[in-house]
Parts: sequence; structure tokens; C-alpha cells
Amino acid sequence: MTEERPGSVLPVPDRGYQGPISADAKHLEEPFPPIVVARPPATAPNILVILLDDVGFGASSAFGGPIHTPTAERLAAGGLKYTRFHTTALCSPTRAALLSGRNHHSVGMGHITETATPAPGYRSTRPNSAVPLPEILRQNGYNTAQFGKCHEVPVWETGPTGPFDHWPAFSGFERFYGFIGGETNQYTPALVDGVTAIEPPHDPDYHLMPDLADKAIDYIRQQKNLTPDKPFFIYFAPGATHAPHHVPKEWIAKYAGKFDHGWDAQREQTFAKQVELGVIAPDSELTGRPDGLPAWNDVPADQKPILARQMEVYAAFLEYADFHTGRVVDTLEEQGILDETLVYYIIGDNGASAEGGINGAYMLTTASNGGADFEDVAFWDAHLDEVGGPEAYNHYAAAWAHAMCTPYQWTKQVASHYGGTRNGTIVHWPAKIQAHGETRHQWHHVIDVAPTVLDVAGLAEPHTVNGVTQIPMHGVSMAYSFTDAEADERHTTQYFELMGNRGIYHQGWTAQTKHRTPWDVVSKAPDFSADVWELYDTRTDWTQAHNLASEQPAKLAEMQQLFLIEAARHNVFPMDDRAAERMNPVLAGRPTLVTGTTLKLYPGMIRLGENVTLNVKNRSYSVTAEIVVPGDGQVAGAIVAQGGRTGGWSFFAQDGALGYHYNFCGLVRTTTLSDRQIGSGTHQVRVEFAYDGGGIGRGGDVTLFIDGDQAGTGRIERTHPLYFSFDEGMDTGEDTGMPAYEGYAAWGGHFTGTISWAEVELGLDDHSHLIDPEDHLQAALRHQ
Repeated sequence: MTEERPGSVLPVPDRGYQGPISADAKHLEEPFPPIVVARPPATAPNILVILLDDVGFGASSAFGGPIHTPTAERLAAGGLKYTRFHTTALCSPTRAALLSGRNHHSVGMGHITETATPAPGYRSTRPNSAVPLPEILRQNGYNTAQFGKCHEVPVWETGPTGPFDHWPAFSGFERFYGFIGGETNQYTPALVDGVTAIEPPHDPDYHLMPDLADKAIDYIRQQKNLTPDKPFFIYFAPGATHAPHHVPKEWIAKYAGKFDHGWDAQREQTFAKQVELGVIAPDSELTGRPDGLPAWNDVPADQKPILARQMEVYAAFLEYADFHTGRVVDTLEEQGILDETLVYYIIGDNGASAEGGINGAYMLTTASNGGADFEDVAFWDAHLDEVGGPEAYNHYAAAWAHAMCTPYQWTKQVASHYGGTRNGTIVHWPAKIQAHGETRHQWHHVIDVAPTVLDVAGLAEPHTVNGVTQIPMHGVSMAYSFTDAEADERHTTQYFELMGNRGIYHQGWTAQTKHRTPWDVVSKAPDFSADVWELYDTRTDWTQAHNLASEQPAKLAEMQQLFLIEAARHNVFPMDDRAAERMNPVLAGRPTLVTGTTLKLYPGMIRLGENVTLNVKNRSYSVTAEIVVPGDGQVAGAIVAQGGRTGGWSFFAQDGALGYHYNFCGLVRTTTLSDRQIGSGTHQVRVEFAYDGGGIGRGGDVTLFIDGDQAGTGRIERTHPLYFSFDEGMDTGEDTGMPAYEGYAAWGGHFTGTISWAEVELGLDDHSHLIDPEDHLQAALRHQ
């Protein structure tokens, strides 16, 4: 009978004192009992899991791409490259699958947290029957830390009052430093330390990527010198290279002119290099460009320098991220533990992102909020030097994403095809893996990481944690392949699904159907019955280039049936292909932190994300505040502000007057100022926004009041139909992050008077225009 590994039931019960007892402590002669703390087996290694964001298979030089990634190449030279490793095609689902070892729908993460619904596979609430890997390791004696992006917290739990059950700090990570949401401004990130929001330094040289590396380096040095007998598990997930593509100019300069040849030529160059490196089969075929993406030769000449610049910035961002990741790896070497540390370097949590649209975006919010018409060639030419800097919130064109997914079809969000799900992965562990610089072609999935870690640590996959029976992990250990390049693969069946894009892998065959197009963020998806399935034999067709559906209908039917079985097992049904509609919590059916029509605010309430405050979009609202103006009548700064440079609004004071500013996607700015000074002393000030109605994203009228008397009027022609920002929030008494209003007297818009209180109140509009936001958004775009 095989001996059971430690950790099958967690936590391990404390053992009580068994020695003699004295009635008088002064007579106690027993020494202090030895402190017994949990420890994994002595052979358990340190673990470093690196997860980059939105990097396609064909981006990194380690896998044949055009972007220099020396850290990835270094680790690959001393370890193994896995050429058939897969993710889920999207951020939150991949992260949930990685840390839980279960399929993403089984832990409620069928999509990103911002689109959660009541369906079991889409609630974004990981059940306590699927305790994640860091908690298992922590209870077995590992020190645990996460640095970077989380994107696993249900959006209604992201506020400063929690609950914190799904935050990293309560999910097994003893140390967390990073951001909770799906993206953040690299220059003014929405930072969290533990469960506390903190502001980054106001330093023109600050960037999140080196900050995260610094914190990870500090942690490694401290942990190894204070508790050298304990192994660590570090999850380094910096959020690079998710948009915005922010990177210092000197790094961008390294790629000047490197992409003038365009995306089609780039795919051909990358493909040739991939064959040379052996990361694809020598008889592979380069797949074609999908309908809807233009050929580079058909792009107007005046757009090509703009599009090339977008790619230069992205390339610089990836190399910059790899460089600072390398500093973390260097620290392992400095501490003498690199060879004994199992390092996973997963180059992307999904394929490259096509969410920038056909022409790319200077301000990414334009892609979803209907402002792309402002970003014409003249606009880009005037702002080209700002791309990658704090003035922009940029994303490259969708065809570049397709090029970065070479040699495969499609991109991020398209879970049906390998362009969305295949990510180059490197495993480095010289102490146990003798092979250096080799490739492994066994088929694996991100759910295999957690079982692998437990396997090499000599720990059981627990069947009971904190008294709760656990769902068995769905992944398999990859350790069998570490020492045997020819070993038969053990992950033989895997379903994929995301917004109706779905597929199935089984013993070398794949069947799939692409349902939604990732760069079309507002259109309604077709009926599921209209989907056309494809069939590929990837044993002989590495890149899914030859569709065999018409030649082998019986095999296709077999695979389709297998998909239905796997989907039913893992909570995929009911499939949900809604896009814009699911951004609205009322229509999606998920909870909200703030209920009712009013929200009272006080100074110090900052960074309240859009999902934990009142939703003022597509309706009338007012903001009222009681303020005290200094005796000289001079007052300035934000009273209440929401959003940032990508879009938002600010109710503020300026030179003693009252004002309201609306920022549409950073491109159209409208300011209304009062016709008189507020005056010294205590006053009640108010702004009312009267929404036009008749659809979403419409305009409205602004009226300012001082002590109940009208003090100014203005007009706003366009508003945000969907969101202001994924990382900026609502602030009282200041404007954190990048400012929604650029006219503050000082950075941060700190209010120079006193705010007693402020209140946001929603109007009583007709909300019929919210019933089908996708239809209304398309209509609004046509109207505007």
C-alpha cells in the first residue's frame, strides 16, 4: 500500500502539551517545549511562478518572436520549453484555474469578474471546496507571497470594507502587493498592500514593473535570511503586458523602425524562426489572417507609421517586463537558491489581445465607449510621441495581436483556437531536471501547475481543508515529463469555452467553433445554432490549418458530444455570450456593494471603484457637498471626482469658484464654471446633471448651485455608456491616480478648504434605454 503523503487533511491539528503540570509556576522545572510548526518534506523546493499578461505564443524571442526576452531565453537554456501549454483565453479564468488546479467554470470564473452572473460557472466566487494552492502550501509550512495582478476578487467585494475572503491576503498569500482589478495605469497604479489601498509615489520616474520586482526581491532576501528552513511559494504576476502599454521612452527607442514591414511579414518571419527553434513541427503550416483584419499592404500609407509605433511600444513593454522579471531571477542566484527553485515562466495568461480594435487605441476606453471616431490620423500624428507615456492609455491594433499569436489562428478571447490559448511556457529546476535547453511537446494546461507543485513538494492534494471536503483538482502533474522527452502525455482531454467560443481537445484531435470576434466589443453575437464547427488532427496538423470537418463528420460528431459531456461536468452551461449587457450589474444579476439611490461620502474615501459605488452613467444625477472656504475666499481642488485621464468627471473648486468638468475618453473635455465666487465660510454647493435619455452614452445639461441659488450652466454632448476606467475610482477631497480634470492647481487635486460631507444622488430617469445596451450602444455609435 502506497504511503499517504502529508497534507491530505488541513490544517494539521496542534498537539497539546503532554508533560507534568505544577500548581505553582515558580516550581515548574520543565523547559519551554519545542515550537512545532508545519513544514513540508525536506525535499520540497522553493517555487516561483511567473505569469505575464496578454502575450501571444509568437511574441517572445524564446519562442521565435521578434521581442527580445533574455530572461526567458536564459531560463529556457537552463531548463525546458513547453510548446503545447494552454490557458483559458482570458485573464480571470486563467488565474483562477492556475491557482486552484480546477477548470475555470468549476470555480465560478467563466469570464472576468466584472461580468459575473448568477449562473454557477460565472459567479466569480471561488467556492471553499476549491481552496487554492497558496493556502494549501501555507498550511503545509511554506511562506507565500503574491506580487502584481490579482483579478480574482468579485467586483462587489473590491471595496475598502471587503469582504476579503477572495482577496489574495485571505486566499493563502501571507504577503500581497499589487492590484486587484484586471488592468492598471503603470504610472499611477491602483496599489493594494495586503487589503489596504495605497498611493504610489508622485515621482516622474515611477513605473509599476520595477516596483513589483523590487518588492519581490525584498521579500526573497528577507524570507531566505529570516526563515531559511522554510521554502517559499512566490506568484509573480506583474500585469504586463496588458493594456495600457506603458514603458519608458528609452526602451521604445530600441525598437524604432523594427516593425515597418507590417504584421503580415512579421508572421512569416516569426513562423520561420519557430520552425528553426523547433517550437513548432517542421512540417507546420502558417495559418491565414482572419476575415475582418486588413492586409498590411492595404493599409493607407499615412496610417502605417502610427500602427508601427503602436507595435514598437508594445515590444518595448514586453522586453521591459522580461528585464525586471530577470532581476527577480537574479536575486535567486544571489541567494544561492536558483538551481533549487522550481521556476515556471508562463509567457501570457492568454493569447495577445485584439481588444484595441482595428486601428488600435490611444485611449483604450474609446474602443468600448464609442469615441474611436476622434482618434483619426491627424490626432495620432499630433500625439504619437506620447504613446507609451502617462498621457496615453494605449493599445495596439488587432492585426498586431494576430501577428503575436503566430502561427495560430485568432487571439485572446477566442478559446476555440490555439491563438487564444497556447502560451509558451518554460520550466527551470536544474537540481532535479538534468536536461537543459530542450523542448517538451506533451500537451498541458494551466490547471496542471498546482498538481505539479504539490507533486514535487511531496505533498498530498488535500481532500479536506478547514473541515470542507474538496473538489478534486482537474489537472495532472507535469513532473513525469521533466526527465523524459518521449513520455506519453497524461493530459489527454480538455474543454475550452469563453463567451461561446468553444472547443475540445482529445488525444490529439481538436473540434472547435469561433462564436464571437474579440475586436467587436458591442455587436450582438449570432445565435448558437448558427455556429460552424471545425475539426483538426493536430497529430499531423500542428497549427490547426486543415479543417477536416467535411471529410470526417463522424469524428466531428464524436468530439462535439465529448464537448457537451465535459461542459456539463464543469458548469459551462448555460453559456453566456453577452458582452456590454453583462457590464451592467442589474442586467447581469450580480450583487452591488452600494444599494439605493444615494451615497454619502467623507474626506478620505478614495479609490472607490465603479463596481463599489453608485453608477451615474446613462442617467441624471447630482452631487451635493457642505464645504468650508478659508477666510480669504480662495479655495481649489476636487470635492468629488470619478475616473481619470481615460474618462470621468470632477466636481471641484478653482480660484474660489465652483466647477464641473466632464472628460469623455480623454478626448473631449467640457468645463462649466460658476458665474461668481463661492465666498468664505460654510456653504452648500451642488451640481446637477440632467441626462437627455433616449439611449445610452447621450449628453445632458449641467447646472451649478451655491447655497441653493443657480450659479452656472453648461452642456455635455457625449457621455460614457459603459465605463470610465477599470482602475481609477471615485474620490472625495482629491483626485487620485491620473486626474479626471487636468486644470487642478496642484497634482492630486487636494481640496484646500474643508469638506464636511458630500452626497451623490441618482435621478429618477426612465431606464428603458438600459434594457439592451448592446443594441443601444450600436445605435449610439451610428447616431454620433
